[in-house]
Amino acid sequence: MRIGVDLGGTKTEAIALGTDGAVLSRRRVPSAQGSYSATIAVIKSLVEAVENELGRTGSVGIGIPGTISPATGLVKNANSTWLIGQPLDRDLADALGRPVRLANDADCFALSEASDGAGAGAATVFGVILGTGVGGGLVAHGRLISGPNAIAGEWGHNPLPWPTDAERPGPACYCGRHGCIETFLSGPGLARDHGTGQAADQLAAAAEAGDPAAEASLARYEDRLARALASVINLFDPHAIILGGGLSRMERLYRSVPARWSRWVFSDSVSTRLLPPLHGDSSGVRGAAWLW
Repeated sequence: MRIGVDLGGTKTEAIALGTDGAVLSRRRVPSAQGSYSATIAVIKSLVEAVENELGRTGSVGIGIPGTISPATGLVKNANSTWLIGQPLDRDLADALGRPVRLANDADCFALSEASDGAGAGAATVFGVILGTGVGGGLVAHGRLISGPNAIAGEWGHNPLPWPTDAERPGPACYCGRHGCIETFLSGPGLARDHGTGQAADQLAAAAEAGDPAAEASLARYEDRLARALASVINLFDPHAIILGGGLSRMERLYRSVPARWSRWVFSDSVSTRLLPPLHGDSSGVRGAAWLW
């Protein structure tokens, strides 16, 4: 049995998979925001609850909003900033009494969707997280691409490409810079840009009902997403781009973004497919389970 945990900014989820990939158990609780010790406790509690339900133990893989630094062995690049500088893999191994494997949450999502999800059969896949934060993962020929710095696919902390004057210098980011893609394309970034604090699904419903302000906010979002993904296509040229995270549920993105990105892609035509996730909210946690 393989257990996966997806440690998100707002929720933490655990799933247990059989050897055939069948879901045996799934649980979700609010994340312990702001507290490292409480985060450890939440993950431990979820794993124990799954194992008690099924009456057996399993391997544990965990997707986190950041990564373990190869240089220090500590968490870096996490928008859940209370994790930064912590030996999360070692502390979880101590709490659970077994080795654990950690990977970036976007990497877990990309691996899941490339393996048996929307990107199955595609030679190259870029998996995108559009949620509390913005991340990405690269899969080529079924293998997750990492790198010596463990940051492959971290497009959320590149600057927004081809910015307008109104977009400079851009919102401040927790990483210490301004104008990162994440500050524009995350859920909080979209809510801040619109100005009323409405969530993406509320904005989409308002735009569908004819609200001009909501439509204008979503059009700006789509234009920015098209530019950001065009820069990925220019660099990596993936066969498929798969969106995950809460904002991926906006169906209009899959029509409007490809209609916009050709302007910035350095090609006479663009055949890259933009797809919703086959496994939906389960993709990240499934990928974490498959780390073993």
